[in-house]
Amino acid sequence: MMVELLAASGALSLAGALFSLLLIRWDGPSKTVACLFGILAALASLGSGMLALFSEPVILTAPTVFWFADFTLLWNPLAGLIVVVISLLSVSAWIYGFSYFDEYRGHGVGQIGFYMHLFIISMLLVVLSDNAFWFLVFFELMSLTSYFLVVFDQTKQSIRGGFMYFVMAHIGFMMIMIAFFVMAWAAGSFEFSAFRMLELPVGLASVVFILAFVGFGIKAGMLPFHSWLPQAHPAAPSNVSALMSGGMIKIGIFGIVKVAFDLLAGSDCQLWWGLAVLVIGVVSSVLGIAYALMEHDVKKLLAFSSVENIGIILIGVGVALVGCAMSNSVVAALGLMAALYHTINHAMFKGALFLGAGSMIYRSHTRNIDQMGGLSKFMPVTAIMFLIAAVCVCAIPPLNGFASEWFTYQSLLTAALQGDGLVMGFMAFAAAALAITGALAVICFVKCYGVAFAGKPRVDFSDEMREVPTSMVIGNALLVLMCIVLGLGIAYFAPIMQDIASATLGIASVAIASGTVVSIPGSYAAISLLVVAIVLFVLCLFLRGILGIFNAKYGAGVRDDAWACGYLPDRSMPPSSGTFATNVRGFFGPMYDARDAIVERKSLVMRAYEGLISFLKKLEPVADKYLVDGVTGIAKRIGVAARSVEGGDYRRYIGYIVIVLGISLILTVAVG
Repeated sequence: MMVELLAASGALSLAGALFSLLLIRWDGPSKTVACLFGILAALASLGSGMLALFSEPVILTAPTVFWFADFTLLWNPLAGLIVVVISLLSVSAWIYGFSYFDEYRGHGVGQIGFYMHLFIISMLLVVLSDNAFWFLVFFELMSLTSYFLVVFDQTKQSIRGGFMYFVMAHIGFMMIMIAFFVMAWAAGSFEFSAFRMLELPVGLASVVFILAFVGFGIKAGMLPFHSWLPQAHPAAPSNVSALMSGGMIKIGIFGIVKVAFDLLAGSDCQLWWGLAVLVIGVVSSVLGIAYALMEHDVKKLLAFSSVENIGIILIGVGVALVGCAMSNSVVAALGLMAALYHTINHAMFKGALFLGAGSMIYRSHTRNIDQMGGLSKFMPVTAIMFLIAAVCVCAIPPLNGFASEWFTYQSLLTAALQGDGLVMGFMAFAAAALAITGALAVICFVKCYGVAFAGKPRVDFSDEMREVPTSMVIGNALLVLMCIVLGLGIAYFAPIMQDIASATLGIASVAIASGTVVSIPGSYAAISLLVVAIVLFVLCLFLRGILGIFNAKYGAGVRDDAWACGYLPDRSMPPSSGTFATNVRGFFGPMYDARDAIVERKSLVMRAYEGLISFLKKLEPVADKYLVDGVTGIAKRIGVAARSVEGGDYRRYIGYIVIVLGISLILTVAVG
């Protein structure tokens, strides 16, 4: 059934992509057809992923025209989890698109539908591929289609962000390809099943791990390879940003986990692998949210927040690797479970935040939160949903962000208590950094929500400032609902994550839930977020009752305007986004200065690149005159033929590059 559902999803996606192109002249029909086919395809893939979570692994193998690479797909719990994540995001993104895509009328809505369909199906096939060659093919297709979505607006910012993303994506691709070729050379096959049987020497296994970790880490957006993420994600349409930040960068995490715990399962895991991943995770989490705190652009803020959450996930992966190196199955399972739980949780609340940001931009026509203010009065439903998602990203109980971060803390504590002095020191360092990250996240999203939604408008909004259309509300609400369910339902979902982690590690699963309570094996730590939610609800009712009694007795009430220390409030008084970041800016000053210097150097490189392109364009008429007309008739015919190929469309150039990469890949395999 899993195979049939995925086949149905693929067929629907391809049909949706085809019809989007056929109807490209008519924006309304192409939008409707793309979204309808997208929803149906996502529901089919969701069913396939759900079955994979609770079933025994299923392998599908089919011969291809390439003698060295059968088409092999594997459904197992780990792949099923990522398929579920991508599918849930896709359902919401397509529903959201029914109204949101109206923003792109006259700019080729059908193209967005075409690329989105191919982007989503390529992500699913990357996750399910069990052959290195086809994994790389679909990985490249995923990068290419997402690139086209990033540069769709054709603004200077989107082209610059797309260029950086394209370069970084292919650097990562090359490192992953080298890692897979090393394993294929040792195994004599491109099948992942052959990779799993390898017992590589420590040195060679470490080389493969480093290449794969950096390659997939670039796709995940970890520091110091994160620079593409805050440039590319904001440039894409907001529902595409939700797919990229919630889904695509999780494929980077999936790749790290797959290589470290699955493909290198036959090789000895080294302690320094885990410690290195842990340190990278700590740096990404702290600096990611510190960078987010300084942003005024709501989508860049959310992109940097994704860097932070990727760091939190990597902390869990690092703990799991340390547990494997220590031969401690409890620590390994707990760390990996925390990482996987935060993977789906981050996908849900970050997807909701990007859709919420898209709604804010849809009405205010700006990404600068300092030019918003008071949006909750005009968009109350969007404000509530954004607030819930912001509470999740701040890891405040009883929602899903707190649930997975609680397990992350417990994994660090368990590893510290059961490890030696070196491990204890690293775990203590990571726990302290995670606490700092949480504090900065609260400041960041209090700033974001407070400046954008609270207070009074900072500019005179037009009459169209009102709640967004119903489809955009529904698409966002689905992800917000998942945030609530994944938090309150921790006693149900945590054992599922534990089973996935145990299956990935090849160990027996341990019971961690009883009723509504989850607990840590061998520890007194336990929690029930459902009970916490009830207590918080009762406490809020109690405080509201006390306030009502006080108001009735003394005649006090809630002011309509803000209290301004005895002065009449005006628009200049509400705090701006810079107000919240002032103290943090002073504390992290050297770090921000270093970043600004690096960004300036990158800007110089980009300006040099743009100058070179401009210079070559100016030389083109000269080349036409002296190299075509002035040489021979043969050269002229070659030039005319070249003009038919070189149409001036950047997408055609990218297509040439991809074709060359594909041919190079095939030739490399054939020669090897």
